[in-house]
Amino acid sequence: MSTMAARFDHAAIHPVDVRVEPAFINRNRLTTAFRIFLAIPHLIIVGGPISGALYWVWAPDNGQQHYEFSAAGVLGAVAAVVAFMAWFAIVFTGRYPTGLWNLAAFYLRWRVRAVAYTAMLRDEYPPFGEGAYPAELQLAMPSGERNRLTVAFRLILVIPQLIAVWALGLAWGITSIIAWFAILFTGRYPVALYDFGVRVFRWSTRVEAYLLLLRDEYPPFSLA
Repeated sequence: MSTMAARFDHAAIHPVDVRVEPAFINRNRLTTAFRIFLAIPHLIIVGGPISGALYWVWAPDNGQQHYEFSAAGVLGAVAAVVAFMAWFAIVFTGRYPTGLWNLAAFYLRWRVRAVAYTAMLRDEYPPFGEGAYPAELQLAMPSGERNRLTVAFRLILVIPQLIAVWALGLAWGITSIIAWFAILFTGRYPVALYDFGVRVFRWSTRVEAYLLLLRDEYPPFSLA
């Protein structure tokens, strides 16, 4: 294995991990040029980069309270409802119903593949649903009773992570624009920018898994 590839094939320091097979050179300039349009079907279903942290947001409307759907996609909205139901199940029983956990995990695995494509980390078009892809989510179902206390206060505990991911997402957006031009003109994705994107992607996915109650381990504040 090359040194460059080994940087992306590290031993996981957290039970939620994102592995992306590096693609620095010989990139597809045509699909990159139209990437945002090509990704629309997946964006509708599972959302785009750094969009899944908050699925439903409160907003005032002429003095009325209502909820607006964010950019997490249709399946992201389903995953949010699943997490809402699972919250009660875990708080009262200490367990996340297996069927609901599998549904939320299915969404997150699909989302990882779609985001890797949308963010130009890979050129291969992702499958709809499950399927082999050079970007994958590694996530195992927790064993034993869940941590009811951290689940009960999950929305409060995750706030610092959401702030960090939001700031990193802005930076990732800027580096992605730079990379888009680099690919169009050179056919290469700058290694440093690619590395940064994968690391932000990994962090944001861990936060999303934590918010969806898929795991109880707190995401590290680290791009390492």
